[in-house]
Amino acid sequence: MIVIPGPLAGTVRVPASKSAAHRLLIGAALADGPTRIAISATNRDIEATADCLRALGAGIERQGDYINVSPIARIPESAVLDCGESGSTLRFLLPVAAALGTRAIFTGHGRLPQRPNAPLVEALRKHGAKIDSDLLPMAVSGPLTGGRWTLPGDVSSQYVTGLLFALPLLDGDSAIALTTPLASAAYVDMTLQALRQFGIAVEPTATGWRVPGSQRYRTPGEAEVEGDWSAAAFWLAANAMGARVDVRGLNPDSVQGDRAVAGLLGRSTIDATHVPDLVPALAVAAARLPQRTVITGAARLRLKESDRLQTVADLLSALGHEATVTGDGLIIDGGEPTPCGEPVRTVDGANDHRIVMAAAVAAAYADKPVRILGARAVEKSYPDFFRDFTALGGNTHVEHAGR
Repeated sequence: MIVIPGPLAGTVRVPASKSAAHRLLIGAALADGPTRIAISATNRDIEATADCLRALGAGIERQGDYINVSPIARIPESAVLDCGESGSTLRFLLPVAAALGTRAIFTGHGRLPQRPNAPLVEALRKHGAKIDSDLLPMAVSGPLTGGRWTLPGDVSSQYVTGLLFALPLLDGDSAIALTTPLASAAYVDMTLQALRQFGIAVEPTATGWRVPGSQRYRTPGEAEVEGDWSAAAFWLAANAMGARVDVRGLNPDSVQGDRAVAGLLGRSTIDATHVPDLVPALAVAAARLPQRTVITGAARLRLKESDRLQTVADLLSALGHEATVTGDGLIIDGGEPTPCGEPVRTVDGANDHRIVMAAAVAAAYADKPVRILGARAVEKSYPDFFRDFTALGGNTHVEHAGR
């Protein structure tokens, strides 16, 4: 995709939150009756979770702006769960599949087979699960037992979410104790909110949570997936660069951690411990400012769809800005871009949806056209991104459509 610089203006309605969608789909699949979920749009990650839940025996059908979910009625003896490139799908459903007792083979694509799962796998093995590998492909079987579960809190909140979905299904009570402070805490808040919607009780403790066993997921009948603050971050970053985009479809009282984006744009120091997904959007906005911006608390970004610390730095460098990767973040020296002798600047999207979207909004305010390699990566979380981009005045040209 080639983006010709030009101002963005207009109104955009953000897609449904994929983080919320994952959670509502899993709750609905485990419930005692059908659930109708209102959702404005899906993406490859949401579809991966839906496909895996179908493999576990749930009925999931898209009808317009709704997904109708029939819960798992008969647990299959074995199932193949293709998680696509979705880390959430994998980490959420590993404990669930073991708790259900099925023998599941988990597979995945892109960088997902390289992404670590060892702390979660170790914890599951200590409680009865049989798992043949820490990395994909993985064969998993239960049954699981309740009791005390210990996990690091600073590696992935997805591990905690997976256990919170699975442990209520076990016969005995359980407790999750974190050995390190919890990072990305808002994602666990989203999980707890979804569990409450399905009648699951979880009690906070000094070090984690107590989860009573033998609970039943009870359908609320209907649920709605709210708008995605993670997607909105790119349009808000564009506004910080001079755009005039009216972003609609957001819940101002959402528990999504990325709601913090508005208060972080423009800061010279940013702690991304609880909002790592905001870093690409915050970084391209920071590069335009005549100041040094220091981002910390983002070491986990090395384990995303790309090494997101390095690919953000490479993105900024390609646009003529100076960025240095540190042990847990970035140092960005903002201001006017350094001259480029080529007629077009080229950014490698690194098969990472957030890198591509950050590159596009930055390209709208670049000093010359920008070629974004692998622009189709947006399909992972925001398939209509470039449709919305052009509706806002973005000037794009598809150089090579690919397969």
